[in-house]
Amino acid sequence: MYNYIVDKGRERDRLMGIVENQKKYINIEKSDIMKKELIFLGPPACGKGTQTSKLADYLGFPHVDTGSLLRAEIAKETPNGIIAKSFIDKGNLVPVDLVGSIIKDRLSEMDCNEGYILDGYPRSVEQADMLEQINSDINGDIKSDFRAIYFDLNQDILISRIVNRRSCPICGEIYNLKFKPTKEEGICDKCGGHLIQRKDDNEETAKARFETYFHETEPLIDYYKSRGVLRTINAEGSIDEVWERLLEVIND
Repeated sequence: MYNYIVDKGRERDRLMGIVENQKKYINIEKSDIMKKELIFLGPPACGKGTQTSKLADYLGFPHVDTGSLLRAEIAKETPNGIIAKSFIDKGNLVPVDLVGSIIKDRLSEMDCNEGYILDGYPRSVEQADMLEQINSDINGDIKSDFRAIYFDLNQDILISRIVNRRSCPICGEIYNLKFKPTKEEGICDKCGGHLIQRKDDNEETAKARFETYFHETEPLIDYYKSRGVLRTINAEGSIDEVWERLLEVIND
């Protein structure tokens, strides 16, 4: 009986040792996993909206589009949304600090623990500094891999894309007569809505928007380049071609 008890005790200790070793291994594995923080820069119609949505599905990360996020806050009448609406209703820009607060609340949610895809923010060096502080506050000691991915595309191609762009007023899906046509002309593939062309999707307005964009964004590109986190991809070509280039940048 004594020997039986001793043998049982030894077997228990052996099994406990295996369990403890497995726990250590799991903890090591978890500590080596880096949170991915991906932001995207690029002028209107460069294709980043299409690619970031696709990438979110591929990685399983939330796609945080700042425009949609702000509209959702206003629709839900959150405290930040109510304040933001008060500025928008007066034709004023939403203050930088308020936008930062909304972004921080969203990136603090559990579905962003392993990573996120942020589209439309930051738009200035001031906002880039704010995002850096937001990430630091949220992450603490958690390791992260931050990358700013810039979609580079010739202006003439961009203008052509904007002029040929069509959108669904019901679900918001974006199409292009040349690069991403619908199966049935003028009808949304997703919800069957009738597509429209935005009034500002014309050559004159497009050129003005590009001038504004490049003026505001060039310092931001230099900002991330100086930190060694900027990745540039050629955004010319089909959706599949750009997608392959994007994956190379994500996985390097």
